[in-house]
Amino acid sequence: MTSNPDTVFSELATIDWRGAKLNRAQLKAKLPRPEVNSQTAAEVVQQIIEDVREHGMETLKDLAKRFDKVDLEHTRVPQSELDRALDELDPQVRLALEESISRARVFAAAQLPQEASVAYGHGGTVTQRWVPVRRVGLYVPGGLAVYPSSVIMNTVPAQAAGVTSLALASPPQQYFGGLPHPTILAAAKLLGITEVHAMGGAQAVAAFAYGVEVPGDQRGDIEPVDVISGPGNVFVATAKRLVKGVVGIDAEAGPTEIAILADHRANAAFVAADMISQAEHDANAAAVLVTDSPELAVAVRAELATQVAATKHTERVQQALSGTQSAIILVDDLEQGIEVCNAYAAEHLEVLTQNAAEVAARINAAGAIFVGEYAPVSLGDYCAGSNHVLPTSGTALHASGLNVNTFLKAIQVIDYDKQALAEVAAHVINLANAEDLPAHGDAVAVRQAL
Repeated sequence: MTSNPDTVFSELATIDWRGAKLNRAQLKAKLPRPEVNSQTAAEVVQQIIEDVREHGMETLKDLAKRFDKVDLEHTRVPQSELDRALDELDPQVRLALEESISRARVFAAAQLPQEASVAYGHGGTVTQRWVPVRRVGLYVPGGLAVYPSSVIMNTVPAQAAGVTSLALASPPQQYFGGLPHPTILAAAKLLGITEVHAMGGAQAVAAFAYGVEVPGDQRGDIEPVDVISGPGNVFVATAKRLVKGVVGIDAEAGPTEIAILADHRANAAFVAADMISQAEHDANAAAVLVTDSPELAVAVRAELATQVAATKHTERVQQALSGTQSAIILVDDLEQGIEVCNAYAAEHLEVLTQNAAEVAARINAAGAIFVGEYAPVSLGDYCAGSNHVLPTSGTALHASGLNVNTFLKAIQVIDYDKQALAEVAAHVINLANAEDLPAHGDAVAVRQAL
């Protein structure tokens, strides 16, 4: 793909940090981020949650009519519709989904943690065993795109963890008779999911968290889940935050983002294409290039001018690239570039530099790192084998992408006999007294008196 050197994409901001000595706090404060008003969303979502808890299916029906323009009798998708969706699925799309599922399952299986057990002297052991949560609610968004890949990314690690009860929710679609998009249904069928609900937004999160009972019609019942996973818009993310504690959540996913760390060797056409690939998600998507090469920055702008004009979702991409969350950041050298990337903590980080693997090894904050020019983010979105549900908005500083452990809980098992307890009884009693909790010590002493 060639570009016109006389035309540049000027809407993308430039942040020049060459010669600047910014500490970590200054870096984090000045990094490009989207402007999001979460307070308004919280007020709306809290009311939706309360309405679902109080009125159940009635609220789900009302909101489906209001937001999705569909009339629902209940949310449960008939098994016959799942079968039909898979039967009518484009064979090439089916092959692609099957390959994605296969690769994701291999990687998920490799993540299963091992039981740990330690013996303390004679007759005392402490064991940590891993147990899957009982039931998971999987959320797959609708909106501007169709996401069968998200069905795979959320389902496969839960299945690998051993979760036996899976329910999937995706918004009802007016053009598909009030059902979720048929490709979503086909993906669910491929994965063996039998419980699918036509519901979206904050109301779906609330229904999963608190459950819905419909007297006299079990088809309308939605049993509460233990964990909710899956991406969504600001209302879905806010709902997940508000029900956290009632249920576990994978993360509060925000708008998607890509950061690219590149030097003068990087292919400008690849960089531009990868920035556009994330910008096409929505107007709030972030695309950030960090480079020590002003020449690459100019070449990327020229490529963007050509490629943005040629892409299908030109307007959406332009909005994303011209927003406060997107920029080209100029740095003095690779060292400063690594520092910037570790502060930014991107959902997706591409490393397009000399010795890319060595540079990638120095990144300590990113949802996923894509090494070299033949590992674009799109690969991870679909068929790398990795998971594309990743921490956003800088939360990769402390959070991980979706994985098998999201659906597991560690239970510690303490097994001591009388002799093993006697070996530490005095220590327990002394520590209990030091904390002014003598009854703790008494619970040990009474056993020693026998």
